[in-house]
Amino acid sequence: MLLTDEEKRMLEGQCGKGVMKAMELLVALGKAFDAERLIPVTRTHVALSGQEGDTYWCGLLADGGARCTVIPTTNPAWDVASLTKRYEVTAEELDLALRTVDVYRRIGAALTFCCTPGLGTNIPAFGEHIAFSESSATPYVNSILGARTNRESSVSALAAAVVGKTPLYGFHLDENRRGQFLVRVEAPLGEPYDWGLLGWYVGRFAGSRVPVLHIPHVGSRPSPEALLYLGAELNTSGAVPMYHIVGMTPEAQTLEKAFGGVVPEAEFVVTKRDLREQEDAVSEKGGCINLVMLGCPHYTYAQIREVERLMKGRHVRDGVAFWILTSYDALELASRSGERERLAELGVDLVADTCIDEPCWKSFEGGLGVTDSPKCAYYRERRGQPFVIRRLSGCVEAAVCGEAL
Repeated sequence: MLLTDEEKRMLEGQCGKGVMKAMELLVALGKAFDAERLIPVTRTHVALSGQEGDTYWCGLLADGGARCTVIPTTNPAWDVASLTKRYEVTAEELDLALRTVDVYRRIGAALTFCCTPGLGTNIPAFGEHIAFSESSATPYVNSILGARTNRESSVSALAAAVVGKTPLYGFHLDENRRGQFLVRVEAPLGEPYDWGLLGWYVGRFAGSRVPVLHIPHVGSRPSPEALLYLGAELNTSGAVPMYHIVGMTPEAQTLEKAFGGVVPEAEFVVTKRDLREQEDAVSEKGGCINLVMLGCPHYTYAQIREVERLMKGRHVRDGVAFWILTSYDALELASRSGERERLAELGVDLVADTCIDEPCWKSFEGGLGVTDSPKCAYYRERRGQPFVIRRLSGCVEAAVCGEAL
C-alpha cells in the first residue's frame, strides 16, 4: 500500500497510540484486500452493539488519545434508563452498557443509537465514499442512495472515523458495484414484509454477490421501509451489501447498466409460492405467545402510525408484551403527535436507543415470540427464544388474541 507522509506518521505513532492502532487496522485491511491506498471518507456509522469486544476496541483508541475526525453515528445498545425498571439484568450487563455509552462519548461519536442512519440521521449523497457498518444500513446506502461503502465491521468503521480514511477496495470501485446474477421476481410485492421475505430468499443464494432484481409488475416505487427490509434480510441470510433493482436504483436504470455490460453469472425466478415456502421455513408453527417484537430494523414514524391503525382501539392480551423499537427522532415525533400515549393505553410500548439482540430481553427467553422480521427472529433464536414470523397485521392480531396463528 502507498501511504502519504501524514499516514506514515500516524502509523509510526507520531499522532498518538490510539490513532496508530486505528491506522494499523486500516493498513492491514487494505493489504488483505490489495488496496493500493487509502481514500478520504465523508461519513461514518459504527455498529457499536453494546458488546465487550467493540467496547474494548473503542476504549483502546480513546485511551490512546484518539478522537473521531469524521463523526460517526452509532447503532443502538439498549435504553438503560427505562428498561432496567421493567426487566432484570445482571450488574455485569448494566456495567457494560454504561461503559459503552461512556467510551463512545469520549471518542467523539454522535450517540444516535439507531440502526437506520440512512433514513434520517446520517444520509449520504450519490457517490460519497463512506464507511458504514450495520447489516441493514450498508445495503440501503449503497443500493438506494448510491453512496460507496464496504460491509464494514464496527472496528473498521470506527478506525475510519478516527483517521478519516478507508482502504480503496471493494464497493468503492466501479467494477465491484455491477450486478453478478439476475433475479426475475414474479411474486407480488406490497408491504415491507414482502420485500423482507424476498431479501431473505435471495440472500440464501447470493452469498456476497451483487443481485440484480428485475420486478416488472411493481407499479409504484416501494417505500423506504420496504427497501430497507429488502437489504436487511439480504445481508442477514446472505452477506449482500449491495443490490440493484432495474429501473429503480440509481446505478441500474437499465438491465445492461446494472451488469455493466457483463453477462450475468446465473439467473433464477422467484414466485409467490417460493416466498410462501420461505415464510414456512423460517417461522415457528404458532401457538401461545409472550412477546411481540417489532423494529428490526428500527421502525419509522410511518410504521408506528400503521400499528395504531391496525390495533383499532383494541388492547394487547394480558401476559403478552408488545414492544416497538424505534429511533429517537421517530419516538419524539410519536410523543409529540400522540401515538405513543395512545398506543401505551392499548398495551403497546415504544422504546428508542435499543436493539433486539440485547440482554434486557432475556426474561422472555423460553417463550414464543412474534415478529415481522426474519432478522429479528435469527438473532433472538440464538438467545433461546423462537419466533413466529408474520406480516404486520398478523403480529397485531397475535398481540390482541395472545396466540400466533
